[in-house]
Amino acid sequence: MIPRYSRPVMAALWEPENKFKIWLEIELLAAEAWAGLGRIPKETVATIRKKAKFDVAKIDEIEKTVKHDVIAFLTNVAESVGLDARFLHLGLTSSDVLDTCFGVQLKQAADLILEDLKSLLKVLEKRAVEFKKTPMIGRSHGIHAEPITFGLKVASWHAEMKRHLIRMELAREEIAVGKISGAVGTYAHLDPKIEESVCQKLGLKPDTISTQVISRDRYAVFFSRLALVASSIERIATEVRHLQRTEVLEAEEYFSEGQKGSSAMPHKRNPVLSENLCGLARLVRSAALPAMENIALWHERDISHSSVERIIGPEATILTDFMLTRLTSMIAQLIVYPENMKKNLEKMGKLVFSEGVLLKLVESGLTREEAYQKVQAHAMKAWKDGADFEKLVREDKFIAGKIVKNDFDDLFDLKKCLRHVDVIFKKVFG
Repeated sequence: MIPRYSRPVMAALWEPENKFKIWLEIELLAAEAWAGLGRIPKETVATIRKKAKFDVAKIDEIEKTVKHDVIAFLTNVAESVGLDARFLHLGLTSSDVLDTCFGVQLKQAADLILEDLKSLLKVLEKRAVEFKKTPMIGRSHGIHAEPITFGLKVASWHAEMKRHLIRMELAREEIAVGKISGAVGTYAHLDPKIEESVCQKLGLKPDTISTQVISRDRYAVFFSRLALVASSIERIATEVRHLQRTEVLEAEEYFSEGQKGSSAMPHKRNPVLSENLCGLARLVRSAALPAMENIALWHERDISHSSVERIIGPEATILTDFMLTRLTSMIAQLIVYPENMKKNLEKMGKLVFSEGVLLKLVESGLTREEAYQKVQAHAMKAWKDGADFEKLVREDKFIAGKIVKNDFDDLFDLKKCLRHVDVIFKKVFG
């Protein structure tokens, strides 16, 4: 089943409603932890939880005056709670709320991205198995090299994305932390048990040590991982674009009924999805550098990181989610042309088997240089004049004296070139 475009779900994580909902839960959990330590009456905390609410529009209005988002939030919540609001934010600093919330949001985003990766992996495995034995030409520098199968190409994409799944799982663990440690991380007006309780109930781990903020190297890892995922998406999309070129046409993006490729040329079928993914990869990668530059803050904290994270948090996660979903759909519907693959594989005659001839001559006793010279002479004649490379090699009396007929047959056997496909698939898929 092709997953639906999932951007609205990811975008919702970054909406003010979700952010303030998390902020309020952090404040309530901290108050409840204080109640557990006897600092606040338990019945008072129960009343606060029952009465506490917020209004996004009112928070924005208050912030215009106070010029501080957390104070604006607390002021608005206090309007619903009344006098008992004095027990909220007890011993906390703003970054206790902001960074712990960021940890929750990034964890939520990571969960969606992990789901996306798993969906993509299923589609890649299905298509790899489908074309496991479909031969095509392998290319280096864009030039014909030696035979592969299309299944092997897709399997390499699967292996790469599997590595990203593992990396994202580790990155999720890296950023799923919170801090309730006060103004400079010393718990001066807190008990470390407050932090333990709040983080545990939010599904986070307390940061090992914090200043006024959580160290930004954690987030740099996360955004770097997103940049790597985006780069691998671009690698696959770039390959599809090349395979769809008219001169190649070995694979093609699905072209739906009624779709149009050009305002001027009715015949056009363009790889627009792949091109879109290549462009978006640049944006996701652009989040990695500022995330790294956020690591170096003044002393225990400045706010130079804040404006950056308000942009790269939503932008990089939403784009990565969208790109993975689009790629999964694109691969699931990719049109593959085995006959064109066969035609292109045979385009240069048997030139693509030149390495086997070279190695067989070396095996017969020639130096590598002597063997290379012999084979290349015939290869260049075939390249320039369109001569039959296999025929040239077989009719060369010197080479014929070195290679017996049965070995010649093996050297130009496509199946023999691809005899280890099953071994490779077992390495990739188990």
